[in-house]
Formats: sequence, structure tokens, C-alpha cells
Amino acid sequence: MEITEVRIFLKDGNDKKLKAYATVTFDNAFVVRNIKIIEGQKGLFVAMPSRKLKDSCPKCNFKNVVRSKFCNNCGASLPVTDRKPIQAMDMSEKESEHRDIAHPITLECREYLQKKVLDAYAADVKQGGTPAPAPSPAPSPVPSPVPSPVPENRESKPVREDITAPFREEKRRLEGDLEF
Repeated sequence: MEITEVRIFLKDGNDKKLKAYATVTFDNAFVVRNIKIIEGQKGLFVAMPSRKLKDSCPKCNFKNVVRSKFCNNCGASLPVTDRKPIQAMDMSEKESEHRDIAHPITLECREYLQKKVLDAYAADVKQGGTPAPAPSPAPSPVPSPVPSPVPENRESKPVREDITAPFREEKRRLEGDLEF
């Protein structure tokens, strides 16, 4: 397996730990997006894309974020779990609220991926890369005039009736009747 492309999207904002996002292509056949480049206590590292874990509400079965106190759907109190606060946990005891969507299985693969991503990040920063702008919407093409479904030489009612006319008349009638 070979990493054939790494794209870096520098992050601009108040988050000082999150430096950039990366998109990695493997063998010109498989893409992993939203790989995060984070500044940790020991330097830069790569975090794989993840999702928040969810627990079901016992009353309505709505999926709520782990450690929620109340259901976001019905408002019922959720059962308290035995999880310790994150600050009080050792790294070995820590239960994550996130689960990786895709991740390397072997240490060699993780090191290879991290080296390639961090090298591309360093090259992008050295090159004077600027944070990626938010994607702008594609300009919409100017619509061509739609031909009328009624032939021009034929006299008839317009194809589209004004269906809002009765509502406008009712509104005017009501506004005239109301006194403040």
C-alpha cells in the first residue's frame, strides 16, 4: 500500500491546537478525509477521522451524545453511567466519547501515514501556505427562457392561474376590519 497523494488544508481560527486537515489518497484508489493535524504537548501528531458515540434514551430510543444528562428529543433524564470525569482519569482508564471511522491497524502503517502527512504539512507551511478559504458556491448558469406551453396564436387563459389572489384579497379584507 502506498500513499499517492496528501492534500493539506490549513486551519484558520481561534483553535490553537488544530493546525490543519488532511486528505490522503492510497494507491490512487481510496481516499480518507478529515485527518486532523494537532499540536500536542509533545509536538504535532495526526488524529484520524472520528464520530461521537451515542447512547439511546430508554424512553424514546433517541440517540444522544454519550454523557448527556437529558434526552434531546423527549427531555427525559438519562441514566447516570459509572464513567469518571475525564480530568480525574489516568490515560489507561480514559473512556473516549469518539470512535475512529478509519484508522491504521499496525504501528508501521500509523508511522508511515503520520510521517507522510506531517511532511506534507511542513512543506505547505514552509511554502507559505495560507488557510484554505471556505468553498464558494458555484455560479449558477443563467437559465434560458422557457417556451410557453400555450401556442402564441391560440387565445386562451394563461396556463398558470394566480393561486395567491384569494389569499391576498382575504388579507386586505382582514387588515381593513382590524382596529388597534
